[in-house]
Amino acid sequence: MSTVADNINVGQKPEGLEGTGFFATRLEQVVGLARKNSIWPLPFATSCCGIEFMATMGAHYDLARFGSERLSFSPRQADLLMVMGTIAKKMGPVLKQVYEQMAEPRWVLSVGACASSGGIFDTYSVLQGIDRIIPVDVYVPGCPPRPEQIIDGVMKIQALVESESLRRRDSKEYKAMLNTYGIE
Repeated sequence: MSTVADNINVGQKPEGLEGTGFFATRLEQVVGLARKNSIWPLPFATSCCGIEFMATMGAHYDLARFGSERLSFSPRQADLLMVMGTIAKKMGPVLKQVYEQMAEPRWVLSVGACASSGGIFDTYSVLQGIDRIIPVDVYVPGCPPRPEQIIDGVMKIQALVESESLRRRDSKEYKAMLNTYGIE
């Protein structure tokens, strides 16, 4: 008969030196591991992709298993902006302001065809991809995407968060990329 302790999977420790009573590794790896498993998403949902996200947060799919249990509806406390649904051009400045209010480091997940490319709405009033106003780290395809695809996108963000250098956000290349979006 198996016990609960038998079913617990312990995460991989980072590379480092190990001996009796000590373990030493690089600070970047420890910070990356901590950030990866404590992402606070900010859902910016406007249509059907938001409904799929609600299913993702439900008991059946349970996004909390990935360290993303606490949703933050304050941009100052969130570090993952999840944009889901059609973004009208009038909402563009609002979305950009939400992004700018988030503290660094911050990541963006574009969920669904409408957020990624405007989807079927090739009209004057719909933004043809949020990457025209803010940088996007991971795109989730689908119209609307299944909860499994949203979880896959979150896992790709986690892999990015874990492997990102602590100094990347201070680099000239990163600041130049933000300047192309008009963000300082």
